[in-house]
Amino acid sequence: PAMDYAGLAEAAAEKMGLYRRDPGGWRGCRRTSEVSVSWRPSAEFAGNVYRGEGILAASPRRVWECIKPVAGGPRTEWDENVKEFEVVEVVSDTVSVCRTTTPSAFMRIISPREFVDVVLMKQYEDGTMLSAATNVEHPLCPPQPNFVRGFNYPCGCFCIPLPGEPDRTQLLSFFQTDLGGYVPQTVVDSFFPASITGFYSNLTKAVKALKA
Repeated sequence: PAMDYAGLAEAAAEKMGLYRRDPGGWRGCRRTSEVSVSWRPSAEFAGNVYRGEGILAASPRRVWECIKPVAGGPRTEWDENVKEFEVVEVVSDTVSVCRTTTPSAFMRIISPREFVDVVLMKQYEDGTMLSAATNVEHPLCPPQPNFVRGFNYPCGCFCIPLPGEPDRTQLLSFFQTDLGGYVPQTVVDSFFPASITGFYSNLTKAVKALKA
């Protein structure tokens, strides 16, 4: 039976809304000048959900240009965790099925991964933009021999306008990923906070470069 990609994407977006409104139970694990990272146990799988929150010195539109999940977008250039990003199927003007590959990480302890997700892009009345995703299967994406298949559980990024500050954006992001394969838990627990701080740091640079 065909997967209900649009339905799964909407459900992931709903989850993001719940996480955004639910401040309870998050434990801080890392803080830099660009982001504070916290976590709590995931309700979706036997790992953690991570939350990143930071303010970027750019308009929501500009931040969105850097992070939006589209073919040929700038993400593969600035995000060191994204090697390739391809749109496998366009489901609607806001929903697509995408395949992302990641390079090896953590001194090669984590080998290259591939992820197949349905992705939803959404704009709210207050101007907030959301990109939400969750893992799916797709007939055009059988597992590839050189990659370990990982799984993203409902995850996403909110680009939130700050009232009266058109050139600043709050970026609220949620990551919950099962890397698949065999990765020691200690590595997983240090990889994600480091990876999220890297994401915010590289995004901050990318947004500045886009302004220039």
